[in-house]
Amino acid sequence: MKHLAAMERPMNGAGKASSEAGELVSFSYLAPHAQTVYLIGDFNAWNHTSHPMQRQINGSWFLQVPLGRGRHHYQFLVDGEPVLDPNAMYFPLGAQHEFVSFIALD
Repeated sequence: MKHLAAMERPMNGAGKASSEAGELVSFSYLAPHAQTVYLIGDFNAWNHTSHPMQRQINGSWFLQVPLGRGRHHYQFLVDGEPVLDPNAMYFPLGAQHEFVSFIALD
């Protein structure tokens, strides 16, 4: 089964959501058979438990994270296995010489 993912910036009256820590970015990942999904990346020091995603009724997993301006590397951790976001901007090599997903925020 192919996993699908999507990233979007949530909208409010001003056109984008923001917080003191940065712009809220929504991450979602379709993995209906997964038991756990976490978002890991440079924004949380690749911590495997600090950003658990919430299962949605359709089998996707969802999380909003405040991210500051700049370039961010990340992956989904699906049942303990790192997975790339197929909707990422591109897939550079990370610090550990593995491919990671990439997002840039202005």
